[in-house]
Amino acid sequence: MSSKWINFPLREGDCSRQAHCDFPAGTYEREMGREGFFGPVTHLHHKHPPTAWIDWEGPLRPHAFNFNTIASERDCPLLAPVTLHNSDLQLRVWKTHGAMRHLVRNSDGDDLLFVHEGAGDLYCDFGHLPFRDGDYLLVPRGTAWRIETAEPCFILLIESTDGAYQLPDRGLVGPHALFDPAVLEHPHLNEAFKAQQDENTWQIRIKRHNQLSTVTYPFNPLDAVGWHGDNTVVRLNWRDIRPLMSHRYHLPPSAHSTFMAKNFVISTFCPRPVESDPGALKVPFFHSNEEYDEAIFYHSGNFFSRDNIEAGMVTLHPSGFPHGPHPKALAKSQDDPASFVDEVALMIDSRRALEIGAAAALVDVPEYVNSWKAPGKELG
Repeated sequence: MSSKWINFPLREGDCSRQAHCDFPAGTYEREMGREGFFGPVTHLHHKHPPTAWIDWEGPLRPHAFNFNTIASERDCPLLAPVTLHNSDLQLRVWKTHGAMRHLVRNSDGDDLLFVHEGAGDLYCDFGHLPFRDGDYLLVPRGTAWRIETAEPCFILLIESTDGAYQLPDRGLVGPHALFDPAVLEHPHLNEAFKAQQDENTWQIRIKRHNQLSTVTYPFNPLDAVGWHGDNTVVRLNWRDIRPLMSHRYHLPPSAHSTFMAKNFVISTFCPRPVESDPGALKVPFFHSNEEYDEAIFYHSGNFFSRDNIEAGMVTLHPSGFPHGPHPKALAKSQDDPASFVDEVALMIDSRRALEIGAAAALVDVPEYVNSWKAPGKELG
């Protein structure tokens, strides 16, 4: 059976001529869309902010988690606590220092490591690769690896369960938009890699079906003398991302897509100028994405659309209700807009609902739901 979305634009009542620009006086725009900013969409104009609730009951609500306070110090990343998860992904938070004295191999899916804090060296089947804060390290499924830290590390591990990470299609803006693939770095079989090879006893801890097995060798299995191919570990730092920008239009999160996976997308929000056109929206728009859960990890800077959020925290906005800028951020964007956004954040947009793990539940900030309330409005 073939089908086609109804996609011709309709207009009703008092509305703007274009999305995110020149709203009718005294109205608040809400984008109600499908398929994570890629499908059919309608922009509604409301008399009141769509998040101006005065009470909330039931399990569906916005969350904020303080990952800084999770007890996540481990010598093995496979034992790091799971915070958010579903059948497509697992998000772990891992704090570590020193040198791993064993190897790990994930046979359930690709791992994407984001280095929130710290620096060090990654050793893997393909060689040696140094890393620093702000690096993404993409580790293909089946790769044996370990790290030695030069500074204590705070790392996010995002597993694409039974899936691979790929780059987004950049379409009209061309293959060098966001970042030129020339900035991607891979491991090298250099002197540092050769120096760590020895004939001592080493173990590889392997995760498969979320169960761990340990294989012991009488030598270091990272003993490659050469390789060729295009399946390898890749490093990308957010500082090499050059975000798309429009001075007349607030671009959707999809314009900041960094990695694509099975049923979820990872986007990186980097420092950029604020829209300068007088009629253009200057903060994230209110939106109701009815099919995707949105989790954002805050890495550094001034998180201009959120109140009381600091680096190392995560917000979760499940599908099912509108969200967007907090009241103070919205008011400032209208009365005294900034000219530059100085923030770095990582967003996971998941097609399937994200479940909250025990580690995240312990650091949930229950008052976060009330931070959206309409100022001066109470239940009564």
